[in-house]
Amino acid sequence: MAKFVLAGRTDCPYYAKAELLADRLARSLPNFRIHKISILPDEWKDWLQDTCMKNGWKHEESPLVWRELVHQGGKGVFLGGFDDFLEHCQNYYNITSDMSEEMMQSIAEENLETKITLILEAHHRASLIQPLHIWISSALNPTCNMLIPSLLSAEVLSQASAISLHLLDVEGNEEELESLKMETEDLALPLLHQVTIHTDLKDAFQKAEIILLLDDHWSGVNDDTDVQQQQTIKALAALYTEYGRLIEARANGDVKVIVSGGSLVNLRCSLLLKACSLDSRRFVAVATQLENEARAAIANKLRVRTSEVTDVIVWGDVGDSFYIDLQRANVFNYDGPIKGPPFFSHPVLEIIYDREWLEGDFQDIVRCQRAAVVSKTCRGADMSTANGILTLLKAWNGTLTPSQVFSVGVSCTDHYELPGDVILSVPVMFTDGQWSVVSDVTVGDDLKQKLHLFASNLRKKMDTENPSTEVNQEPDQNFDKSMENQAKEYAL
Repeated sequence: MAKFVLAGRTDCPYYAKAELLADRLARSLPNFRIHKISILPDEWKDWLQDTCMKNGWKHEESPLVWRELVHQGGKGVFLGGFDDFLEHCQNYYNITSDMSEEMMQSIAEENLETKITLILEAHHRASLIQPLHIWISSALNPTCNMLIPSLLSAEVLSQASAISLHLLDVEGNEEELESLKMETEDLALPLLHQVTIHTDLKDAFQKAEIILLLDDHWSGVNDDTDVQQQQTIKALAALYTEYGRLIEARANGDVKVIVSGGSLVNLRCSLLLKACSLDSRRFVAVATQLENEARAAIANKLRVRTSEVTDVIVWGDVGDSFYIDLQRANVFNYDGPIKGPPFFSHPVLEIIYDREWLEGDFQDIVRCQRAAVVSKTCRGADMSTANGILTLLKAWNGTLTPSQVFSVGVSCTDHYELPGDVILSVPVMFTDGQWSVVSDVTVGDDLKQKLHLFASNLRKKMDTENPSTEVNQEPDQNFDKSMENQAKEYAL
């Protein structure tokens, strides 16, 4: 079988003549195949140069003709230009063309007009599609592979008619990103409109409506020396300051920004909030993974399934200093002296009487749970991280029950006397695409002291980024003094 490729400038008369000659051969010869590539005049020179460089050819005019070895594979065999193609047809097929120059020019003009019309129609069809733009940073993080199949489903984003997925990894390999793009496209998911890849911040967060920040290069930072921690935080602050600037300039005004990972989650979200003047309610840090780990520890203690433990609250700085609160926690299907229908539950604190265990060993078990998983599997807890992000997205988009309580890192302005420029995990509910801090929880003096200590520690980390900065110092002097006194009392 003979397969020829005919490429040329759309307005080239000789491309038009070669095109009609090839059509004639295709109609006359059952095994003759022709593939045409029509290039706009202003794009032709660059396209020709790239094609010749890729194949090791030398050619300067339109059209360009080569033959592909259909049954043998390998790169195409260069044939030449119009004269070479005409000579080949005369010698091998005894067919030539006697088209006049006037007719050649007329067809070339028609080709150009048709090409432009087709491009305009394609742009019009594309303009009718309004995809939801989702950006994922550190897209080569294994968590991203776990996220994508569910993220591009109606279960998570029920209101999206199409999704444009943008994969960003500023330290990533372009070939690996291209492979991830191809694998994503191969899923053939109905909602997927397009996938783009980015290895720099030149186009980052354009039209973003959902941003998932998976940057997690700082695991183990708590074990570093003070100098190493300061260097890490400064590098982190530089990156997230740039993220904040780009999000403010390019993202949709109602963007939803979700910060996730195993370390410095609250700090990263706080730095982002500091660098961006958008509504602080657009930024959250994921605590769902930690919340689920606490539920698993309680479930193991009570010998029930993890899903049968609900309303566990995580207070504080996820991945660093936090407190697991069970004041609202309930357990279903518990095998105790009092049993009821499936909807019947017991308060966890009425079943577990050992307060010393709850305040000591239980907190340590949750704190070490993720490290235990990593040590056994020799990889990150990517599946649970992805599940936490998806759960939060479902709640934020209104696909879960509004009465559910979630632990989420948010700005706590006007709540618990905490500063609004730091992100701390607190109990929230989602209603109509907005979160609100749960008010019917008991925050006693001990818990309030813990929260103030968590906020103070997080503030100190933020000050490490730029110790001489005067931003927010004056309004928070009283708060810092209060935190110092309460930290001393808490230590005693």
